[in-house]
Amino acid sequence: MIDWKGRAPRRIAIVHEWLVNYAGSERVLEQLLLLMPDADLYAIVDFVPPADRAFLGGRRARTTFVQRLPFARTRYRAYLPLMPLAIEQLDLSGYDLVVSSSHAVAKGVLTDPDTLHVCYCYSPLRYAWDLQHAYLREAGLGSGPASLAARWMLHRIRAWDVVSAARVDRFVADSGFVARRIRKVYRRDADVVYPPVDVEGFVPGPPGELAPDGGGPYYITASRFVPYKRIPMIVEAFRHLPDRRLIVIGDGPQRREVARAAGANVTLLGHEPGDRLRLWLRGAQAFLFAAVEDFGIAPIEAQACGTPVIAFAGGALRETVPGLDAPEPCGVLYDEQTPAGLATGVRAFEANGARITAAACRRNAERFSIAAFRARVGALLAAAYDEYRAAVEG
Repeated sequence: MIDWKGRAPRRIAIVHEWLVNYAGSERVLEQLLLLMPDADLYAIVDFVPPADRAFLGGRRARTTFVQRLPFARTRYRAYLPLMPLAIEQLDLSGYDLVVSSSHAVAKGVLTDPDTLHVCYCYSPLRYAWDLQHAYLREAGLGSGPASLAARWMLHRIRAWDVVSAARVDRFVADSGFVARRIRKVYRRDADVVYPPVDVEGFVPGPPGELAPDGGGPYYITASRFVPYKRIPMIVEAFRHLPDRRLIVIGDGPQRREVARAAGANVTLLGHEPGDRLRLWLRGAQAFLFAAVEDFGIAPIEAQACGTPVIAFAGGALRETVPGLDAPEPCGVLYDEQTPAGLATGVRAFEANGARITAAACRRNAERFSIAAFRARVGALLAAAYDEYRAAVEG
């Protein structure tokens, strides 16, 4: 729970985008609910199955009219054009503190003049801003009447997104990379509090631990097979590295592309349960990562296992993976998001790997622990509320 510096808020609301599963932003929400156990929970929709609701602590969110629209359970994203209207219909009058957990529209809630609104922002709405063109291409909306309609809709959402940002009293970003995007899009400064990572669930193994399959040395990547993760690119890179072994864990829409790119030195395992994944991470020479991420949990989990990371030097990875120029390097950051660029990164790692230790990787990962998140966000909210009350009360 939060140690409020002065008078504690009497009523607190937490607003999340949509509740359908337990993923990255829901890990943050889980900790916010533990820090503020008396808070009321709001969301656009709440379709989390009964078996998966433990992270909500028994709460059921107060939802919007989107919850009752046809096919909303499976196609809630199709109602994005209605979500700005929906989020504005939530009645948050009478709350002292509102915390929005937002990567789309949650920050757009309407609050009283005497309410402090703090937004934990995972990113401005990416498919309306810097990823618009990639989003339209992947959706098959590059041209034609449907493309024009989609572009007009995104134009209107961008306008609302900027206007609604003014309703937030204080932004908190999940990385410095996202803080720069908030500054670019909303012209607002943001504090940085990294998301919580379960580093206690990922620990180094004994020295010399072998691969779970009993094979020789290997590199590993683990991810959902979606375009921005660049898994086919990682697999293709090992055509440039025929004498190295790559283990690929995951599945997704790009399964065929990944399989087509795989050579004889690449093993595709599909989904692996958590205990098995941890064994693979602990035994690997290094974890490979090629995406531009707002934060990126998987490279932190690998470092928590004592495993170095070879990652594209984009997004927040510059913040979470100390490269070879750091006093205690935890991996290699390569500059070209191409198979050849990744292959160069692997060779640089092999030439400098002796400088990277499992202990350094573990120490770095602990910066992103659940305990660190709770301490930082709790202190920030307490200080912000104390400062806001002082301003309101003169």
